[in-house]
Amino acid sequence: MALRPETKVWWGQARRDLALALANHGLRHYDAAVFFSEQAAQKALKALLLQRTSAPPPRIHNLRELGRLAGVDSGTLKFLTELTPHYILTRYPDAAGQVTKKLYNGRISLRFLGRTQRLMKWVESRLR
Repeated sequence: MALRPETKVWWGQARRDLALALANHGLRHYDAAVFFSEQAAQKALKALLLQRTSAPPPRIHNLRELGRLAGVDSGTLKFLTELTPHYILTRYPDAAGQVTKKLYNGRISLRFLGRTQRLMKWVESRLR
């Protein structure tokens, strides 16, 4: 199946966000790596939903709900539930209660990166 032009845009941005997550992890900017992991997951799921329905993706940030709509498995739903709050925590020190850099380390970043990469592979396999 050919990708819709709009899907290509969402999928392209998801891939770009994953590249930014990986680059920030390498620079030890772990909070930014987690933020871009969340963004990559969100945009990848929205790309898949757009491709399937040809409707604009839902204007929500709840990864669990996006995953449910996309039909991910229960383990992935659990991961998406865990990743969702980091959309806010990585961006706002008042939500985090401190400088966001202090909340994250390489182990946390790597765990989110690895799961996000698996999710993206899953989405890619369904976009073909």
